[in-house]
Amino acid sequence: MAEDKAKIEATEEIVAETPETTEVTEVVEATEEAKETFAKSGKKSKKHIEEVKAEEERQAKKAEKAEKDEEAAKKPKGAAPIVRPKLERRGKKYQEAHKLIEKGKTYNLKDAIDLAIKTSPVKFDATLEAHVRLGVDPRQADQNIRTTIVLPNGNGKTVRVAVFAPLDEAKKAKAAGADIAEDDEFLNRLEKGEINFDVLIATPAYMPKLGKFARSLGPKGLMPNPKAGTVATDVEKAVKEAKAGKVEYRVDKQSIVHIGLGKVSFGADKLLQNANTFFSSLKSMKPASLKGQYVKSVYITTSMGPSISVENVYN
Repeated sequence: MAEDKAKIEATEEIVAETPETTEVTEVVEATEEAKETFAKSGKKSKKHIEEVKAEEERQAKKAEKAEKDEEAAKKPKGAAPIVRPKLERRGKKYQEAHKLIEKGKTYNLKDAIDLAIKTSPVKFDATLEAHVRLGVDPRQADQNIRTTIVLPNGNGKTVRVAVFAPLDEAKKAKAAGADIAEDDEFLNRLEKGEINFDVLIATPAYMPKLGKFARSLGPKGLMPNPKAGTVATDVEKAVKEAKAGKVEYRVDKQSIVHIGLGKVSFGADKLLQNANTFFSSLKSMKPASLKGQYVKSVYITTSMGPSISVENVYN
């Protein structure tokens, strides 16, 4: 840098002493060049030069990537994958059963149950299910349908009932058919993680003791609830109802109610009785604030069988 500065001063002296115009021009150009060199050497450090170089490399890579993406977009896409219809992806027995159902037809409840029994494709004793789409909004408290019913012919399931109540009530529950009926000993079972029951019934006074087990019982649907009839003062009656086939149904987030109406082995008549009991209960649960259609669609099916559209279920 000192040499460049000295060079500038020397050239300026030469300009002052040189009379010829051409020589002056040459000297001036040499001076300007020296000044530019001096300015560059003063402003651009080694770090700055490295940063500029790195930025240039980054921009070059970016441009190269954009060019490759553009070339890839111009290339013709492959043929769309061939997707078979859902029915063709089912098993042979299911497809044969589906042929018995007339496409686009809605059946009355009795005919739908008869057809569901015929179209059950499995060897085990399947459950007859009802799936009902409602016109309610589950986010509204008065439209969140939830209740229990006692099916006249039961649901075909063996229910293990546990009772958490005072000793005198526990003895009555045991006599009524409860599988487990205990006082504080029941809490010891829960602390050990022993949950070997399907329904838990408790008295209102004992509910606070179950609070710390809500995280383990709640997700399994075993936490006693007054709406489900599992918080009861008359535990003997609650046990008998649970053993007799008392079931709970509720609307889900998609406004659909799902319920099992019994086993195929019950026969059409008993299943029809259970279905009528359910639909009568569902009709009685219609919210007063609901505007529009209450029941939008109903389908009957077996555990792994095809679904059957049903009409006039609550008239």
